[in-house]
Amino acid sequence: MLPKLDQLIVEFDKGVRTLLAPAHSRRPHPDQDIPDCELSDAERKHAARLMRINHCGEVCAQALYQGQALTARDPANQHAFTEAAFEEIEHLAWTERRIHELGGRTSLLNPLWYTGSLAIGITAGLLGDKWNLGFLSETEQQVARHLEEHLQKLPEQDQKSQAILAQMKTDELHHAEQADEHGAAPLPAPVKALMKLSSKVMTRSSYWL
Repeated sequence: MLPKLDQLIVEFDKGVRTLLAPAHSRRPHPDQDIPDCELSDAERKHAARLMRINHCGEVCAQALYQGQALTARDPANQHAFTEAAFEEIEHLAWTERRIHELGGRTSLLNPLWYTGSLAIGITAGLLGDKWNLGFLSETEQQVARHLEEHLQKLPEQDQKSQAILAQMKTDELHHAEQADEHGAAPLPAPVKALMKLSSKVMTRSSYWL
């Protein structure tokens, strides 16, 4: 395990790259073998904005996992957060490329959401590993439900975007299962409600900005 100062330097570098550098995927993009389709200007704009929301969510996920990994006490749990963050980088790559294909852009608010999510991740970690894992599990379950909603909202013929979100949903549910297996504690209802409210604010803001 790296000394704490070295960990901080590594995580700072990750943050800079998350916000400023193109993300890369070690797995093939889920939509790589799916031909693009005809979309009206309104459909294309709507799909791009939905994918922008999901890209913003992955920026938040990066920050959350970085904060949680920094404060996790058990090395096995720290590894779980690091691995989950790595797959979220792939999600960044998938959504970013699709946004550009649709003629859109990523959110102008990403630095704000990243900073806030990093603070939340660190706070969750300081509460102890079982709550840290509980926060991870609940976050991923809420993200999976959010992805399912977007799958229903995308234009039916936009199979490329749907393939990306479907694989992301599978990955998020797997992360939640891993957290539960590592001993995640169920979060109190008020905390879950606050998380949902924060998600709604991010979603609505990122759709337009």
